[in-house]
Amino acid sequence: MDVRALRYFVETVRHASFTQAAKALFVTQSTVSKMIRQLEEEAGTPLLIRDGHTARPTDTGQVMYQRGLQVLETMRQLAEELRQTTDLRRGALEVGIPPMINLLFTPVVKRFRERHPGIHLTLREGTGQAVEGLVASGELEVGATILPIAPDGGLAAQPFGSYPIWVIGPPDAPWAGKTSLPLSALRDARLLIPTDDFAMTRRLRQAFADAGFQPGIAAQSAHWDFLVAMASAGLGVALLPEPLMQRMKTRGLSTAKLAKSGLQWEVGHIWQHAGYLSFAARAWLEVCDEVLGKPKKAPARA
Repeated sequence: MDVRALRYFVETVRHASFTQAAKALFVTQSTVSKMIRQLEEEAGTPLLIRDGHTARPTDTGQVMYQRGLQVLETMRQLAEELRQTTDLRRGALEVGIPPMINLLFTPVVKRFRERHPGIHLTLREGTGQAVEGLVASGELEVGATILPIAPDGGLAAQPFGSYPIWVIGPPDAPWAGKTSLPLSALRDARLLIPTDDFAMTRRLRQAFADAGFQPGIAAQSAHWDFLVAMASAGLGVALLPEPLMQRMKTRGLSTAKLAKSGLQWEVGHIWQHAGYLSFAARAWLEVCDEVLGKPKKAPARA
């Protein structure tokens, strides 16, 4: 059923006149008459009683009028909700963020909520690899992880930060007093690193393999402060990215930046390469660009 014809019919009943309905709709009277005849043909019954210059609904016309009012109001509400969505005045967005990255997003969340208070934002925590899986499956629209990602996973990535990795050891570490260490200095070390479901651990293992050695692993933990505590107790050497390093209590410990290794803690957003990004997701990426790094070109909408 043509919604435009329904609107013409409702206006005609409201004004009880084809002429007045045409004036209200800014069309000709013949256009109104034609559209209503088409509506009557589709309904299979007369909808109006035409009496000179007036028009009043038949019994079926009265049903059409009442339902027509509801349909037109629903269409008006739909148009308004679409405008609110495109204007970012309403909507919902769920973003996947690994616990080790979430500390970077406090100012992002603050600005996003200030700018788009009508969008319901949910942060879903999970390891980087878990977030990658949720985005790849379509359960999450956008997420953050440690880069690089697997090239064959169907995901696109946009980096927003690159940070050095720090080595933390006991006060009497052989390299105590140095400000930087090459990757080769860890060849014989006993490492304290995150569990294997962390994307950073995947990156570390690959870097060691590329360097031609695999150091011993003293322990693995999902808790960064526990890794530092074990390093303080002399159980091994912990590896932490700089943003986390700055939040840990390392006074009295040996600390050095892992340098000249090509190994950085690179973080970025991911989404399905061929997927559609909602207005809310694009707004999130724009705010992240503003807060976390230089503005980058937003991905094209599918």
